[in-house]
Amino acid sequence: MKEKKERKLSWRRLDNSAKIFPIAAGKKYSTVFRLSVVLRENVEPKILAEAVKITLEKYNSFKVRMKAGFFWYYFEENTKDPVIEEEKDYPCNYIDPRKNNGYLFKVTYFNNKINIDIFHSLTDGNSGNVFFREIIYTYLELMHPEILNDEERRIRRIDEVKGYNTEDSYMKNYDKKAKGNSSTKKAYILKGKYIPLAAKSAIHEIIDLKQLKELSKEKGATITQYLTAVLIYSIYTENYLKLDSKSQKPIKVCIPVNLKKYFPSKTMSNFFSYITVEAEMKKDKLDTFDKILEFVKKEFKEKLEEEEIIKTMSANVKLGTNFFIRSIPLILKKPIVRLSYMEIRKYTTITYSNIGRIGIIGKYKDYIKYFLMLIAPENVEKIKCSSCTFENKMVFTFTSILKDNSIEKRFYNFLKEKGINVEIESNGVLDDISKKD
Repeated sequence: MKEKKERKLSWRRLDNSAKIFPIAAGKKYSTVFRLSVVLRENVEPKILAEAVKITLEKYNSFKVRMKAGFFWYYFEENTKDPVIEEEKDYPCNYIDPRKNNGYLFKVTYFNNKINIDIFHSLTDGNSGNVFFREIIYTYLELMHPEILNDEERRIRRIDEVKGYNTEDSYMKNYDKKAKGNSSTKKAYILKGKYIPLAAKSAIHEIIDLKQLKELSKEKGATITQYLTAVLIYSIYTENYLKLDSKSQKPIKVCIPVNLKKYFPSKTMSNFFSYITVEAEMKKDKLDTFDKILEFVKKEFKEKLEEEEIIKTMSANVKLGTNFFIRSIPLILKKPIVRLSYMEIRKYTTITYSNIGRIGIIGKYKDYIKYFLMLIAPENVEKIKCSSCTFENKMVFTFTSILKDNSIEKRFYNFLKEKGINVEIESNGVLDDISKKD
């Protein structure tokens, strides 16, 4: 008898943005983000595992493992089952493929919460949200079959899935002639002692969205602009002035930007850029919140111009397509890229990513309390911030490796003093910031 030939596994290249992450990543710098949903009922693990398998068949761009080529990493089809287990570790930890059946995402659960941790090479926050929502939809349909009675909603979701692809939208849309616009000034780096035993703090500030919208509107600002200003003000008063008041370095906030708002794209791969709000506190006399807010509004207006977005995106694409970098073997590329990447991190104080509204259709909403997003902090950006919105709740999350939580507390107190209802939830690593001193 002739032996059956082993089926050849399909593969694809990493997108331009994703190339750097596997080279730079490790236990100290995971490049992992997390999305979570808090349900109104406890999670059934076997049903969740089935929901993930079904969703993977629809979004097969996630059904991959990473392999090392001679010059770059690449994705190869993964034929194993994903690992679904109870949450035990801190959020956004490095995903070890050897312990995760090769997958670059990890689904966990705890009581009434479902998490998905995603390695950034696989996708960005917005596309990760699309995949995660489909897991939630499928899980709720398996748990509550009566939801499927609405045939129109079911058909609409299937059509949405069919529309997505894995193109490298960077290569399709970048401008070869665009000149870079990056700052040459290193950023103010947050000071403070680390939390022992490599622990991470996660503090979620659950904000009344309607009240926040009204306050932002009064100030002529968007919600993202307003919260960026509150963040800078909190860093300025609680870290900059108290721990390094002589510093001349600017507080620099990196704001990821969804490029699908600027270019037609349905890719499930990474397709984001960023703007950097560069606040020179002394030079520009940014010593009050109102001054900071006006400065932030001005920065957003200038840097979110389409021409500026194209410049930043194109500069990053040129780096990934540089002939010299491309021609270096991967084994030699790793130390060079890691050193360069850690140096680049010194040009950002903190990152704030707002993925906006997470839209859930019809009766599915009835089973959900709210969503969370978390980003992994690291030795340079010791705190990272993220937010998402569901119904009238916006959850602003601080993930931190700093022992001191005064920045988080100042942020909370500032909003409370403005008359906004804010609730606190955390993973308990640090003290409850809602308690009075």
